[in-house]
Amino acid sequence: MNNFYNLNKFSKATKIAIHDKKKRKMMIGLIVVICVFLVTTMMCQDTYAAGNVSGVIESAWNSAESQIKNVVNNVVFPVIDLVLAVFFFVKLGTAYFDYRKQGQFEWTAPAILFACLCFTLTAPNYIWNIL
Repeated sequence: MNNFYNLNKFSKATKIAIHDKKKRKMMIGLIVVICVFLVTTMMCQDTYAAGNVSGVIESAWNSAESQIKNVVNNVVFPVIDLVLAVFFFVKLGTAYFDYRKQGQFEWTAPAILFACLCFTLTAPNYIWNIL
């Protein structure tokens, strides 16, 4: 019985030592993070653009405009349309099942999704005139 009592005392001391080690590791980690932050902030330098930045952007847009239009019209808008159509029909189905359960049809979410779907379906016709 006496050995068991001594074992409990030993385990408490071990727990305290382990807790102190965890505290020490956390403090070291915090100091390292602070040092890294200070070094990165001290090494940062302000950079300023010299020259005509808007001219460079316009020339890059003019050179890649046809490729961008092609990708957006043939990839981006159809993907957005597909996602919105799936969401619209899923929401319409869930609204119908809620109607059957509660007796009231909620039009708000399907109407918003339908308006977004109409907007993205017609967007390729007018979006390039705006840009």
